[in-house]
Amino acid sequence: MITKGFKVSLNNKEEARPAAVVVQLASRYESTVFLIDGNKRINAKSIMGMMSLMTDVGYKSEDELLIEADGSDEEEAVSTITQYLSGEKNFA
Repeated sequence: MITKGFKVSLNNKEEARPAAVVVQLASRYESTVFLIDGNKRINAKSIMGMMSLMTDVGYKSEDELLIEADGSDEEEAVSTITQYLSGEKNFA
């Protein structure tokens, strides 16, 4: 299991688009993937979960989240999703 903190660096006012991209990215992997904000732990493969996280948290520059992945491809899953959410790479 890997847990990593990172800063969100997307300035999208539209929560649905980045949430959908995260779900698509997470679904590529066999590993379980969760995004964590305080006591809120969301399955990154669930569009409803991601929408609830983005409604509560939003994707604002410099917000800090944790990502947790567990499985055979956990390192790649964490890397890909953090690259997207930190603004390093655009997968949309």
